[in-house]
Amino acid sequence: MKTAGPVSGRLPDFPWDRLTSFAETARSHPDGIVDLSVGTPVDQTPQVVRRALEAASDAPGYPLTHGTPALRDAAVRWFARRGAPAVDPAAVLPTVGSKELVAWLPTLLGLGPGDVVVHPEVAYPTYDVGARLAGATPVAADGLTSLGPQRVRLVWLNSPANPTGRVLPVEHLRKVVAWARERGAVVASDECYAELGWGEWEATGAPSVLDERVCDGSHEGLLAVCSLSKRSNLAGYRAAFVAGDPVLVRELLEVRRHAGMIVPAPVQAAMVAALDDEPHVREQHARYRARREVLRAAFDRAGWRVDGSDAGLYLWVTRDEDCWASLESLARLGILAAPGEFYGPAGSKHLRVALTATDERVAAAAARITAS
Repeated sequence: MKTAGPVSGRLPDFPWDRLTSFAETARSHPDGIVDLSVGTPVDQTPQVVRRALEAASDAPGYPLTHGTPALRDAAVRWFARRGAPAVDPAAVLPTVGSKELVAWLPTLLGLGPGDVVVHPEVAYPTYDVGARLAGATPVAADGLTSLGPQRVRLVWLNSPANPTGRVLPVEHLRKVVAWARERGAVVASDECYAELGWGEWEATGAPSVLDERVCDGSHEGLLAVCSLSKRSNLAGYRAAFVAGDPVLVRELLEVRRHAGMIVPAPVQAAMVAALDDEPHVREQHARYRARREVLRAAFDRAGWRVDGSDAGLYLWVTRDEDCWASLESLARLGILAAPGEFYGPAGSKHLRVALTATDERVAAAAARITAS
């Protein structure tokens, strides 16, 4: 009898496979399914980005693992607009999407058995998976002071958070950075939704861990993980980057060179165009704001409660019941969402509802929710 291999045997089951029956129920709706489960963009990739990709499509040579100087400079300018003007161009490194970096960061940093990776209690599952891939121990904890003498080597932050939409203010980030520096731990901040703030965060966006107010001008021990998938509709390009501590980024670069983990040259050119063009980001932000308002109003009218959801591409909704019962209720309306249990036991009474559907499908979902 064939047994599980050493890697697959220590990983959890892929969670999305559990949605098959709910998707079938939703597809049986007379007006079709409204899929609000996976946050995959549905709007067009901006023309300015597509033109840059096409112009760079004649790329017979190997691309630079470190990224072109133009790309790293564009990332520096982008950080400067977010309150982090001191990013070193040498400390910027493109990655093949952000999920790849999240999953492999503990391994790339040399973590292993006995090392602890801390991540939020309600969190994107890949933080846990990345620790397991390295043979390290994942620990879900929002309060770092409760960790005791454990050998914490890496602390994951996620602000704005997936799935809750929580934004960590400057003072909170400062406390985490100080705690980690006292213990020699790396802080990695997943900031993929940084420009998608609502309410008080709409004008400024979420603060970065590299913000001068957070780190006092030093990026030692800090990494910010950023993605163009959501703000620029580039999920299909796998376009992301990490920046921060020059020593840590140099270490990541050397391992990635050996492993051939390289962003294609045309994608790097497209990333430059995306980072330097602000109008398309404002336009996409407005689209998501409109969809968010439509869905939130529908949930409010139908007696659901929306918690958090201060930023990002999701509503974190509940009826104070088991998430699978809530999921079934929406599936009977032809709507597919993601159960909060996917993000940890603390999410077991919530659903994550994505804003990534067309205006027509969002309107259809809102009408069904309101009429239920």
